[in-house]
Amino acid sequence: MKLEILSTDKAPAAIGPYSQAVLCRNMLYCSGQIPLDPISGELVTGDIIRQAEQVMNNIAAVLTASGTDFDKVIKTTIYLIDMADFAAVNEVYGSRFPGHKPARSTVAVKSLPRGALLEIEVIAAL
Repeated sequence: MKLEILSTDKAPAAIGPYSQAVLCRNMLYCSGQIPLDPISGELVTGDIIRQAEQVMNNIAAVLTASGTDFDKVIKTTIYLIDMADFAAVNEVYGSRFPGHKPARSTVAVKSLPRGALLEIEVIAAL
């Protein structure tokens, strides 16, 4: 089985021993994205909406660089520090999926890297 490691400078560089995305048999497995600015590498500050928008922009960059897009996303997982943010994140998230609705899980977690309020990972087809 051939694995291809994919990355782009349009999304934040990995902050640990992992890849932005791995391609296996026409399936793209994207690592979770937190709201890091891809240029500065710093956490985007502000409310949950601003952070969610940055996360979705980061995901879009990885998908685009890999030759796919939100229309081919099959499964997502959202990690939230506070479930009270669910509706706001859902609004930002939903704007990227106006017709197609991938399978999804949403999980409350105690903390995330760099103090982020959310993290989202996706699996997409090519």
